Amino acid sequence: MRFRLLRRRLTISAPRVAIRSAMPWPVRWLLLAVVFGLCAAVALWAFEFGKSIAGLESGAREELVRLRGEVARLVEETQRQHAVSQTAESILTADRATLQTLMTQVRQLEAENRTLREDLGFFERLIPAGGAEGVAIRGLHAEIVGGMQLRWQVLVIQAARNAPEFNGKLELVLAGTQDGKPWTQTFPQSAALQLRQYRRLEGMLTLPPDAVVKTVTARVLDGSTVRTSQTMALAAE
Repeated sequence: MRFRLLRRRLTISAPRVAIRSAMPWPVRWLLLAVVFGLCAAVALWAFEFGKSIAGLESGAREELVRLRGEVARLVEETQRQHAVSQTAESILTADRATLQTLMTQVRQLEAENRTLREDLGFFERLIPAGGAEGVAIRGLHAEIVGGMQLRWQVLVIQAARNAPEFNGKLELVLAGTQDGKPWTQTFPQSAALQLRQYRRLEGMLTLPPDAVVKTVTARVLDGSTVRTSQTMALAAE
């Protein structure tokens, strides 16, 4: 009998058994809600704990905003400093150009000053000597340039006031040696010499090869008559 009951229970001919829970559905949903709440609380706690481990404070967002503002301020300051630097560089370039212009003007003024001093010394020779009358040579200057040319300068004046106009000519006489022998050569000036008070003349003469000039004589001629002359010696090189 027991065997039959056991076989009936273990075979397909056993009667169906229905298992029903004694817990009602509202209680089940409440338990699920409690479980989910606990999971959310655990997750939130894990998140906050992770932030504390990573070094993130609760005011990290405010700190980030502050840092972004500081970066923007530094960028603006850098741009302003760059603009100031560019302006300073432009001013420095302009100052350099102005300084260069001033230096050029200073050199020009120095050259003009030297010329004026030379002219002053030259025209000081216009002061007539006591008792001098008629045409006279007050200044004669000559120098060798480049070994083959002679630069000369002469000032001819009439010391008398209200003197009549003089018409004549000027010639230069060079004396020295050529190839070791005595040498003299006259260089008449083609332009007529006309003056009432003073006349300044200058020019360049080309010297013969191997000529050594020792003296230079300037002569003022009235026709074929020598009215005045002046001689200067050149320093030996």
